[in-house]
Amino acid sequence: MIPNPLALIAEVTHRCPLHCVYCSNPLQLVATKAELSTEAWVRVFQEASRLGVLHLHLTGGEPAARTDLEELIAGARQAGLYTNLITSGLGVSEARLSKLVDAGLDHIQVSFQDSRDEPARWIAGAKGHAYKVVLAEKIRQLKVAFTVNLVVHRQNLDHIEEMIEFIEQLQPERVEIAHAQYYGWALKNRDTLLPTPHQLENCLRVVEKAQMRLAGKVRIDCVVPDYYARYPKACMGGWGRRLMLIDPSGQALPCHAARVIPDMKFDNVRDHSLEWIWRESAAFQRFRGEEWMPEPCKSCDRRTEDFGGCRCQALLLTGDANATDPVCSLSPDHHLIETARGAAKSDAAKVSWSYRTNAG
Repeated sequence: MIPNPLALIAEVTHRCPLHCVYCSNPLQLVATKAELSTEAWVRVFQEASRLGVLHLHLTGGEPAARTDLEELIAGARQAGLYTNLITSGLGVSEARLSKLVDAGLDHIQVSFQDSRDEPARWIAGAKGHAYKVVLAEKIRQLKVAFTVNLVVHRQNLDHIEEMIEFIEQLQPERVEIAHAQYYGWALKNRDTLLPTPHQLENCLRVVEKAQMRLAGKVRIDCVVPDYYARYPKACMGGWGRRLMLIDPSGQALPCHAARVIPDMKFDNVRDHSLEWIWRESAAFQRFRGEEWMPEPCKSCDRRTEDFGGCRCQALLLTGDANATDPVCSLSPDHHLIETARGAAKSDAAKVSWSYRTNAG
């Protein structure tokens, strides 16, 4: 019996004012002219609700680039979905923020690249840090839940304590300290983003102290980055088990990176219902269950916890989407992770980024 998905991730656009060097979106982005219409998205939200979805995550790109964002949120509210807006904050004016909340927005998650203006601009390839700070002040004046997402990596982890203190002043209910994930542009920039063991140790120590100090006031979530984990995470809760993603053109995917896997056909919500895609489509069934698993996954006691790890990461690192995720210490390809850690550059002054290009 296939359980119903709990959440729908709606990539409503790939347009974005930022050019973040750690962006894990696909290198080939969906063009504006190919995006789903307002009506199509609202229909998808209604189908998602009937399928049992509880949470809707509106993301991109920058979802505020959609001029119909208020209508999308109103449609999600009408469908009975708890709606979370994942945004850079750029394109969300004070007046528009109020309209989004009035339309039914339940939660807003704003990303920050740093606690300092200049490094934030360097990472994002654009201005915006000061604007985000002002926006955070406006958010706290409205009845909407507030999370700050801070992406951490080799270039900013040395002042993690300062960044946490900065975010504390923004007064969110929750802080997500998210280590860069190496897909898309982040994979291209991996050697200058991957933290050192010392940085990671210090980060975990600082985060633990902050969690204790802010207990009951601010929830802080942080996990060990994949490349330093002993075992892989259950990526997206397992392939086609808990989450569903729709890209700007309407393609339904088990995760945002799944397009990298060759010889796979992803069905489109323009042609099929969400329920059919979830239960019947070949793409969502491909890595469900355990039949596809190689050793050591097939006989591992952890196979029902991590499901062999991330299929996209396995492909990007080994060339085989069926392989055990190399981040697993039991994988025969784990040496690839050890090599990657050893190849990380140590001199930040020599960093030369490949910046994310944007959708047209």
